[in-house]
Amino acid sequence: MPTPKGLSVSGVCKNFQSGGRNIQALDNISLSLPAGKIGVLLGPSGCGKSTLLRMVAGLERPSEGEIVLSDRAVDQPGRDRGMVFQDYTSFPWLSVRENVAYGLKINGDRSALNEGTVDHFIRAVGLERFADAYPHQLSGGMRQRVAIARTLANYPELLLMDEPFGALDPETRWQMQDLLLNVVRKERTTVLVVSHDIEEALYLGDVVFFLSRHPGRLKETISTDFKTTLPENDREAFLQSDDYRRLELHIRRLMRDEGRNAA
Repeated sequence: MPTPKGLSVSGVCKNFQSGGRNIQALDNISLSLPAGKIGVLLGPSGCGKSTLLRMVAGLERPSEGEIVLSDRAVDQPGRDRGMVFQDYTSFPWLSVRENVAYGLKINGDRSALNEGTVDHFIRAVGLERFADAYPHQLSGGMRQRVAIARTLANYPELLLMDEPFGALDPETRWQMQDLLLNVVRKERTTVLVVSHDIEEALYLGDVVFFLSRHPGRLKETISTDFKTTLPENDREAFLQSDDYRRLELHIRRLMRDEGRNAA
C-alpha cells in the first residue's frame, strides 16, 4: 500500500453569488498538511474556515485552484475523507454499535465488520460499556465520541472536523481533545480541524493555519513544534509553557489586527 502523502491546497478561491453580486469568500489559499499530522484552521468569524473544510471534503467545489490528497484531486466526497460536525449526528434509532457500523454496512465492507473494526473503535473512544445504548441515553460528549468512532471505522485517510467540541462544556471539551489526540496518534490519521478557540488550536494542532477576515487569505502558518519537548496530554505543562504563552499572545494580536481592519 502506498504511503499517504498528505493534503495540498493550491491557489484556492471561492466565490458566491448573492443578490446579483459576486462575493469572494476565499482568496488564493495555498497550504500543505503532511500525512499523520493535525492541522487547525483558525481565524476570525467569516474568514471562510468552514467553507475551506467543505471544499476539502468535496461538498463544495473551488472557483479556482486545486485540492489534492495523496496525488488524487478532490472534486467530490470520497471514503478517503471522513467528516465530524459540531452537531451530534448519531442516528437516534440505532444503538452505539449500530451507529459505528453504519458506514461500513452501506459501503458493503463485510470484512471490516467481521474483523471487529466496530468494537475496536468503540473501545478506542471509551464507549465499550455503552455499546448497546441509544443516543438519547448518552451525554453530549459521548454522542460526539460515537460520531468520531463511526467516522474512523471507515479508516479515512483524512479526518475533517468542523468545531467538533464547540457545543461541549469546558471539562468535557478538554477530555474530548485528549481523546482525539490519543486516537489519532494510535491510528496515525491526518486531521484538519476548524476551531475558533486559540488554546484548542495550539493544543491540538501540529500546525495552525491562520486565515484573515473576509475574504479569507492564509495570513500565517504557525508551527507548534515546542510541544515535542512537553509530556503528552499534560495540559498544565502546556499552559505554563513560555512558548504557548508567546504564541497565544501572537495569535491574539493577529485577531485584534483583523478586527481593526474590519472596523
